[in-house]
Amino acid sequence: MLFVIENLEPKLSEWLFIEYSHSAKIAGKDLLITNVRKTAELRRLSKVSKIERKRAQEVFASDEIVLLDPLAKKTLTPPDLEGKEAILIGGILGNDPPIGRTKELLTRNFPKATVRNIGKAQFSIDGAVFVAKQISSGKSLVEVPTLVGLELQIARGYSISLPYAFPLVRGKPLISGKLVKYLATH
Repeated sequence: MLFVIENLEPKLSEWLFIEYSHSAKIAGKDLLITNVRKTAELRRLSKVSKIERKRAQEVFASDEIVLLDPLAKKTLTPPDLEGKEAILIGGILGNDPPIGRTKELLTRNFPKATVRNIGKAQFSIDGAVFVAKQISSGKSLVEVPTLVGLELQIARGYSISLPYAFPLVRGKPLISGKLVKYLATH
């Protein structure tokens, strides 16, 4: 199964780069980032993943993909992936509360796609890749424990609250150590 992130932010921020890099570690050679138009961003991202300048809709037929959209009515199951080429994830840094950008920027471009959610909560990009990978290996969503909302202790008396959903791996939230360090210094 190919995991595709459609780059939808106007610029490659450091936070976004960290999430993409962590996604590449999770998916390995099965990750493709599409819609990377700027040469400097293409150069930087090509060091961590396969890259495509074209949009996902120019690369894949609508009926070949499963598109993850938090607003989808149905939840992703392993049978949804049978005969599909890729799982498409929006490369969007979340808003709190969510404002439906995946539907607006991605889902409407794939009228024949199988559109699914991975729960009611909004995941980080790398968290969505992890959950999708687990489901592609045959697990059901209920077999992938998650934590909604994460409080990171950055320094004594100082914390950052992230309102997103994080998959739990061996009881701990899946978040890049690089992102924790970045948040502690910015």
